Amino acid sequence: MKRQLVIFGAGDIAEVASFYFSHDSDYRVAAFAVDPAYRKDDAFCGLPLVSFEDVEASFPPSGFDFFVAVSYSKLNATRAQKCREARQKGYRLASYVSSKASVWPGLEVGENCFILEDNTIQPFVRIGEGVTLWSGNHIGHHSRIGDYCFITSHVVVSGGVTVQDGCFIGVNATIRDHVTIGARCVIGAGALILGDAEPEGVYAGSASERAKIPSTRLRKM
Repeated sequence: MKRQLVIFGAGDIAEVASFYFSHDSDYRVAAFAVDPAYRKDDAFCGLPLVSFEDVEASFPPSGFDFFVAVSYSKLNATRAQKCREARQKGYRLASYVSSKASVWPGLEVGENCFILEDNTIQPFVRIGEGVTLWSGNHIGHHSRIGDYCFITSHVVVSGGVTVQDGCFIGVNATIRDHVTIGARCVIGAGALILGDAEPEGVYAGSASERAKIPSTRLRKM
């Protein structure tokens, strides 16, 4: 029998989380919850939408687990705060690891993680709580991903890397082996990190510039 789940959120990420949990987990999504100021309706995705402040009255922790489907807002601090509040209400936090991710026995994954398809997670990796790995990343052997990090898509984290708490890593970023990414760093799309990154650093990748000639003047296209 499937365990029932309440998802915090009523936006795109909550809808995506509901889809994955419903189609590829041992959970059945029963309801959604949001803070009162964001509750504009009584339903979301065809399921009840209730106020977070009294969610346990209708969906008690004794019969329901909880998942916080929140993005990297405020360097992941919003997600961390809601997870703490859900625990204070007595909920157990669910994690999702896609059946289409490549993982090995012994993988350590914390609560409220969201690991999507086509992630390759090599042996001896440890993943903290509240971590999102969007689709298509490579996490190298013996690496450690700290709590409440958000790693987007097609990121390469090489072997032996430590990513400390609260980091954001953008699409197609590459991190060389055996370096440490300090807490609350923002690694931009396409960035190449070859050495340790100090906490709260911002590392922007290079954006492509428009060429001086228009596409209609390209001779071989």
